[in-house]
Amino acid sequence: MISIGIPIYNAEDYLEDAIKSVLAQSFKNFELILIDDGSTDNSLAIAKSFNDPRIRIYTDGTNKKLPFRLNQIIQLAKYDYIARMDADDLMDVDRLKKQFEYLKNNPGIDLVTTGMYSIGKHNEILGKRIPNNKMMTASEILGGITNLLHASMLARKEWCLRNPYRVDNALAEDYELWLSAAIKKDLKYNVIQEPLYYYREVENVKIEKMIKGYNTQIEVINHSSDGVISDHDRKKIIRKFQVKKIIVKILNAIKLMSILQKHRVAKISEDDLNRYTQNMDYIQQVGK
Repeated sequence: MISIGIPIYNAEDYLEDAIKSVLAQSFKNFELILIDDGSTDNSLAIAKSFNDPRIRIYTDGTNKKLPFRLNQIIQLAKYDYIARMDADDLMDVDRLKKQFEYLKNNPGIDLVTTGMYSIGKHNEILGKRIPNNKMMTASEILGGITNLLHASMLARKEWCLRNPYRVDNALAEDYELWLSAAIKKDLKYNVIQEPLYYYREVENVKIEKMIKGYNTQIEVINHSSDGVISDHDRKKIIRKFQVKKIIVKILNAIKLMSILQKHRVAKISEDDLNRYTQNMDYIQQVGK
């Protein structure tokens, strides 16, 4: 069975559909752990409106940030497989089935991620991204480019327990997770090259979040690169992140941040549109 964890913070605009996409899964043997991180909107009420015995809701009224809640999900999980999902995203109805089957059939692999469709504020499909399927090394991850979509991860619980999140890193927690595991030679994964996750990327292409994320990545590079890459390469990578910050600031100043979102994804085909539409129709039929 699978423990699915969704941390929630002020996600009232999207949470209902996110939960519906979980309940619509063709894989039925799961628990859904919803952890509210001190939301001040209607998120908790939306979570409580679903009547399904597989749903467990936790709230303590405080805002402890994403890494703390992700570690909490690992501790609360009853089962040997843990799935990630963000509260503003959706997933293909066969996501869990395909990931679970892969891990069951490949005992040497600890986690599996997927490709994704990029979606907008009104669930409209904007593009897709299908990463290459290869295991990244620590030096490659330090360069800032990975093929791992954190929110689509299904991992063995024992791997999660070996690789907890650093609680004071709330903006590049996935980057540091992959890097620290790779440095320990504990990053054995596969990428299913299908768009099984629907990522609301428009919510992440924002100036404040991107700049803070780049700054956090630079901090991680500075304290994690010793013995992995040379000092020359470290400085080169940091310069690349500094350039990215400048580009983001310029695009924001001229009100063209949407270019970044479009640059990140490929165009969709008619088959993509049909697949997405069929999935969304099925998800919207889920009752409470």
